[in-house]
Amino acid sequence: MIEAVVVMNTQGKPRLTKFYNYVPMEKQQEIVRSIYGVLCSRAENVSNFIKADSIFGPETRLVYKHYATLYIVFVFDSSENELAMLDLIQVFVETLDKCFKNVCELDVVFNFSKIHTILNEIIFGGQVLETSSTEVMKAVEEITKLEKAEVKHKLITENEGVSGRFELEVHLVLSHTRSEKCSTVMA
Repeated sequence: MIEAVVVMNTQGKPRLTKFYNYVPMEKQQEIVRSIYGVLCSRAENVSNFIKADSIFGPETRLVYKHYATLYIVFVFDSSENELAMLDLIQVFVETLDKCFKNVCELDVVFNFSKIHTILNEIIFGGQVLETSSTEVMKAVEEITKLEKAEVKHKLITENEGVSGRFELEVHLVLSHTRSEKCSTVMA
């Protein structure tokens, strides 16, 4: 099972943290600091796989990739394959690249909900759902369409209420004006 996904910049500032089991906020911050301490002290020519027993407990491992100014880290237990997790990071990054055209740290910061949507299409409840970035993109595009349709429907509904009142007011004014004209003609 995947325990957590952490995206942080090279200064250790977390840009996305997702824990799949309850972890108190203070403990999450401590974990992120510990992960950063481990990552920044590693040489660039060593493996991307780390035993994370001291951070998460027994039988946990950590795999990471360093992209430009970001570290993308997956923490998982012994039931997951290290190479599969490394590949899953690649799927996540490919999907982000397709979505944002060369993803950067600012994309992660300013498109927080979309990043979570992408991550939820790949991993849900600590279990891998999808390993194809194309399929993830299709799902994300569908969700985006639904969100836009919902907003559009909401705006139309709100505007219909306003325009309905406006039409009623215009109708009342015209009716009142006609009745005045009719009474003037009859007199």
